Amino acid sequence: METFLSAVLGELISRSINFIINKWSTPLKLNMEESLQRALLRAQVIIEEAMGRQITNQAMLLQLGILRDAMHRGYYALDAFRYQPHYGEDGNDPAARRFMPLSKVPSAKDPYFSSRTIQFQEQLREALDRLSSMIVDLNELVMFLMSYPRLYRQPYSMHILLGNCMFGRQMEAELVINFLLHTKPHSSEELDVLPVVGPFRVGKSTLIAHVCKDERVCDYFSEILWLHNRDFMDGELTFRQGCAMNRRNCLSNLKKGKRLLVVIELYGNLCEDAWNRFYLASKQRFPGGSKIIVTSCSDKIVKFGTTPALTLEYMSLEAYWYFFKTLTFGSMDTETRPRFAQLAMEIARLQNRSIHSAYITSYLLRDNFNLHFWCKVLIFMRGFIQKHISKFGVHPFDLVNQNKPVLHGRMASPSEEFMICHRYHRFPDEEVPEIRVQDVLYGSIKKHGKFEVLVWRSQIPPYYSYVNACEIRERKITGAKRKHCMKDGATFC
Repeated sequence: METFLSAVLGELISRSINFIINKWSTPLKLNMEESLQRALLRAQVIIEEAMGRQITNQAMLLQLGILRDAMHRGYYALDAFRYQPHYGEDGNDPAARRFMPLSKVPSAKDPYFSSRTIQFQEQLREALDRLSSMIVDLNELVMFLMSYPRLYRQPYSMHILLGNCMFGRQMEAELVINFLLHTKPHSSEELDVLPVVGPFRVGKSTLIAHVCKDERVCDYFSEILWLHNRDFMDGELTFRQGCAMNRRNCLSNLKKGKRLLVVIELYGNLCEDAWNRFYLASKQRFPGGSKIIVTSCSDKIVKFGTTPALTLEYMSLEAYWYFFKTLTFGSMDTETRPRFAQLAMEIARLQNRSIHSAYITSYLLRDNFNLHFWCKVLIFMRGFIQKHISKFGVHPFDLVNQNKPVLHGRMASPSEEFMICHRYHRFPDEEVPEIRVQDVLYGSIKKHGKFEVLVWRSQIPPYYSYVNACEIRERKITGAKRKHCMKDGATFC
């Protein structure tokens, strides 16, 4: 009897303690979450206002860049806290059951779940403290911000803004503009060169194209020429051909002594002798104040520069999630669709910060706003990545970022292999394929052999259309392996 009473008393005390903890911890959690949300909104107002201003002060741009990074981390921490507990919902959906087995559904009694919740709360607190202190320090900056002229009329929604301008490169753009507009004393005999280095598809050409559209740059230079590897046969000949291709009146402007800007996009390594011939010929013929920008994936071009190189890197995971979420949901409130937001967050994590994949996948999800379809996409992508890593030892999106061949599967046709061989871009006036890559990966389009697919048509300068050369072929499966796949219902064999 005493044992029974002790057990009952212990259970009552335990429940009472849990009730008191829950009663007091829940308001704290909500207050922290709401406080972070308010701080993020204030930071977002400052960032979006700054994006529409022509800011030239480098210290201010640096402060805004730090605030922007803190805002991305804050949104990531907030969304991870909000949407992490939604694993395992929609148990009646077969795709959702495959996404997270019911045996792994988090529970408040699960020590791992409790520790994860505490970890998320610590991240919320850290993000809130950082943002709050930064916003207080930026009160004077906000006042100075209003004194800078506007670049354009501010859109009413961030997803429209992202569809028409770069994301997160304002500081880098101003650095390039300052290089172009800055004139050194006694520089008439010098020809300044700025190297821009970064991995494949990080946005080097996009950055320079936006800079070239800036009114200050357009007013300063009479002509802007774009050259590529194939143009480097002979220094003087290259320049003449580049003028003929880009502007009819280029040579006449040379005679008038007007400034020129030459942008050189290098794919691969460039022979140093070819560069020296080009630079010597350009130095002799270009008017004073002319400039050269060289972009490449190779850091070997750094030695061509007369000024420190500008290095671009892929955006952080937190910034990538903010970018992907904005593209996917647009002006929709993700708090009213927590399950969709959680699935989107998982998909974003799998894409290794690939910009092209963000556009492709976000458009696919928006066109198929269905929970079952989103679960299927996540399952397919997760299975494909796991299989690729186990077979080749490398993440497939790393190969995509390096423009190397990648072996995919097809969600609607597991018996077929989809090989992406090479990616290249086409100019706005060139024809592009009608078949989209998402139609092949996730659709049921009937196609075999070698062909081209449209990856993405950019709506921002330089308005390239990105195309993949690819091939669809039947997967070779042994009899025993086929039975195993049919039994497990696997997406990949």
